[in-house]
Amino acid sequence: DEPIFEISTDKVDAEIPSPAAGVLTEIKAAEGTTVAINTVVALIGGTAGASAPAASAPAATPAAAPVQAAAPAATASTGETPRSSPLVRKIAKDNNIDLAAAGIAGSGSAGRITKNDIVGYIQGGAKPAAAPAPVAAAASAKAATPAPAAPLPGDLVPMSKMRSIIAKRMVESKATSPHVHTVFKVDMTRIVKLREKEKNKYEQRNGVKLTFMPFITRAVVEALRKHPILNAAVQGDAIKYNKNINIGIAVALDWGLIVPVIKQLEEKNFLGIARGIVDIADRARNKKLAPDEVAGGTFTVTNSGIFGEQFGTPIINQPQVAILGIGGLNKEALVVQDKDGGDVIAVRSVQRFTLGFDHRIVDGADAGKFMTDFKNFLENWSEDIG
Repeated sequence: DEPIFEISTDKVDAEIPSPAAGVLTEIKAAEGTTVAINTVVALIGGTAGASAPAASAPAATPAAAPVQAAAPAATASTGETPRSSPLVRKIAKDNNIDLAAAGIAGSGSAGRITKNDIVGYIQGGAKPAAAPAPVAAAASAKAATPAPAAPLPGDLVPMSKMRSIIAKRMVESKATSPHVHTVFKVDMTRIVKLREKEKNKYEQRNGVKLTFMPFITRAVVEALRKHPILNAAVQGDAIKYNKNINIGIAVALDWGLIVPVIKQLEEKNFLGIARGIVDIADRARNKKLAPDEVAGGTFTVTNSGIFGEQFGTPIINQPQVAILGIGGLNKEALVVQDKDGGDVIAVRSVQRFTLGFDHRIVDGADAGKFMTDFKNFLENWSEDIG
């Protein structure tokens, strides 16, 4: 169940854990190669020294790191509840932990309890026993792995698979969609004050931090309900109006950019959106996303404002027809009305949002109406946040 290699597709970059215990005896696919579905890429030998082929590769993917073994579903469920790997069950047995009764929250696929989950449970004081030897050995091996050297000026460094895929998709998008961008300035003071007032109680009550992203995403959902052309896609000479609102949230990683998707947001309340954003962002950074979790998006939100920019002009994520760029949140002097209706200058929390849209099917009027509703929803926020 220890990570033994990485796969990269045009949708996801993920670690693959070992499907069996043993020692790596043979690598059959070199780093960076593309392999077909059901290709044996490595052999793992058992304790008796006999070599057994690792299960076939999970998809036709170029490897992003030295390939050691592959499995279609890593460690398969044995029908126990909750789902867990053999390694996790061994750790539980060695520490007298009943997985069914312990209530350990699984962070793996479909709620599977991972090694990190149960080790964290043990280290949290739930059981006095120390972590077993396999965990310590894994930690030691990981610590011994040297960090990759940073490129030096003058070096010629090949693109990673993920970076080359991003480059290809960006060029394709610019060639496919005639991009137009419009920038709206939004007074976020009302939301800033609400968040500041509620953030501590919110986290204690719901177990999730209160950030600005769920406010923005909720406003996007409301605007898309009113203007479904922004949630559509071009198919030949036709327009497909998507049934669901599936929003991709761009997540910046040390090794690139990935856009996991939260699906059917038209059915989620504010708390559901907040939890969904935290969940996909955490799993994206820890390479725990499944391929279908980065597919099927109908609209994308990207927050480059966290790096201090005023606003950007993002590229559309095909086959979508629109993307919202979030600018930096800053205090500015604005002309506002006082209680008597007079004009006064006040310090307000201001944020700029850029809508990039495909001018093949989205006109400037559509974009303007969408952004006006988006802006009004945020500036006049009245919804319960849970």
